[in-house]
Amino acid sequence: MYKSKILYFGNDLSKRTGYVTAMDILAEKLQAEGIELYRSSNKRNRWIRMVDMIKVFFLHAIPSDYILIDTFSTVNFWYAFAISQLARMFRKKYIPILHGGNLPRRLDRNPHLSRMIFKNSYANVAPSGYLKHEFEKRGYRTEFIPNILDISQYPYKERHPVRPRLLYVRAFAKHYNPGLAVEVLKKLKQKYPEAQLCMVGPDKDGTLARVKQLTAHYGLSDSVLFTGVLPKPEWHKLSEDYDIFINTTNVDNTPVSVMEAMALGLPVVSTNAGGLPYLIENGKDGILVEPNNPDAFATAVEALIENPAKAVSLSHNARRKAESFDWNEVREKWMNLLK
Repeated sequence: MYKSKILYFGNDLSKRTGYVTAMDILAEKLQAEGIELYRSSNKRNRWIRMVDMIKVFFLHAIPSDYILIDTFSTVNFWYAFAISQLARMFRKKYIPILHGGNLPRRLDRNPHLSRMIFKNSYANVAPSGYLKHEFEKRGYRTEFIPNILDISQYPYKERHPVRPRLLYVRAFAKHYNPGLAVEVLKKLKQKYPEAQLCMVGPDKDGTLARVKQLTAHYGLSDSVLFTGVLPKPEWHKLSEDYDIFINTTNVDNTPVSVMEAMALGLPVVSTNAGGLPYLIENGKDGILVEPNNPDAFATAVEALIENPAKAVSLSHNARRKAESFDWNEVREKWMNLLK
């Protein structure tokens, strides 16, 4: 058992939103190893959250052995900057965990601030080969440790035959381009009138209302189910009634929902944005298409429906890859880093 003390900064909002994050999973696994861990912050307001994080730092940083910082490319970048510089001031070992698919752009836009964070860290952890590559290309030493799945919680189901029933599990945010899912459904309806789409996830920036408007505009309201946020067990159960998982994003790193779909046996059709080619090997364990291209997306989905043997092969390979994300496979990487 490890006796380290860790202070972990990120969006600790799962109790408020019902949306389980990578922070929740990693924190639970580390605590099960005997590590004493304190988390921050569960405040929604960005300014209150910043104040809360700074307060927690002064209350808990000194006795901590390591400080973990979930690091994104937009507003949350500034939380990472503030906490990392406090850690430097007090000579504490801090580890940014890189989550934002747009982080390479942030490195280029703010090179001085980025160097202050990532050149002085104890380690930088990338959950994707994509961010490891992009950071190391810019001179930042980076460890690859994938996001974690508890594979025992993901019952595998083989889809045969493959029906035109699509599942989207992601937040409704502009850069995830959920409207593309509706565009794809519209095209599929021309050949498969029975086609259905289920969209699971919270609204982040008003995009949900726009997607619902688009659905109504195309006369597809009876063919699209919006569930809002669902706990993992509920959407896992729901997924049994759908046969193809779609990921429509324009910007991405290594989305956990796609990893989960691979574990559950859903053939995945995704854009090739950001880190997705590092997660999915096109034609082997999923299908990749160009972003914002409904024709290519619909063609890829149709190919799975018409060739269920190919869909099954993709599903089997994806499950094997998902098993490599299990804690039993990832544990040693974290334990070696935190020893």
